[in-house]
Amino acid sequence: MDNVESDQTPFAAVTAQTSRLQRQYQALLDKSTPFVLYRWVGTSAFICLFFLRVFLAQGWYIVAYALGIYLLNLFLAFLQPKFDPSNDMLENEMEDGSAGGLPTKQDEEFRPFIRRLPEFKFWHEATRAITIAFCCSWFEIFNVPVFWPVLVMYWIILFVLTMRKQIQHMIKYRYVPFSFGKTRYGKTSTS
Repeated sequence: MDNVESDQTPFAAVTAQTSRLQRQYQALLDKSTPFVLYRWVGTSAFICLFFLRVFLAQGWYIVAYALGIYLLNLFLAFLQPKFDPSNDMLENEMEDGSAGGLPTKQDEEFRPFIRRLPEFKFWHEATRAITIAFCCSWFEIFNVPVFWPVLVMYWIILFVLTMRKQIQHMIKYRYVPFSFGKTRYGKTSTS
């Protein structure tokens, strides 16, 4: 344990401990970065634990609904490009009167797909939200009585409508946010 100096104020001691804990947390996050599959398996197990808690306790449907809306929002940000082609097209139309788009010909510039919300931040925010929702499910103040089938149907309708709009946007501007299904160019051996 670190010795606290006698001339150090209590505020400075708390700040030093908080800073040390933040560094340790960031080091843990940095070490977990390459383990994508394990991180998502852990998050999936944690969300299953949360929904099992909600199912067995027969309550906290508002917390689960809020979590679902937040995760849907994160997922949409994960699917969207950082530089939206529809916004670029509107700016181009205003500047020179011609409609722009993603490169379709060989002589046009290649622009790789960059996500608005990177995978690691998506995982981190989702895991943090699930943790907060799980903690909220242990406090009776968050157990608001609602008719849960209405929330489920509303969430499904919201999911279908937003995903339909997102898929139409992806088709219109010809981008695929996932790497599977794309052509992979590997190293060829010359022996």
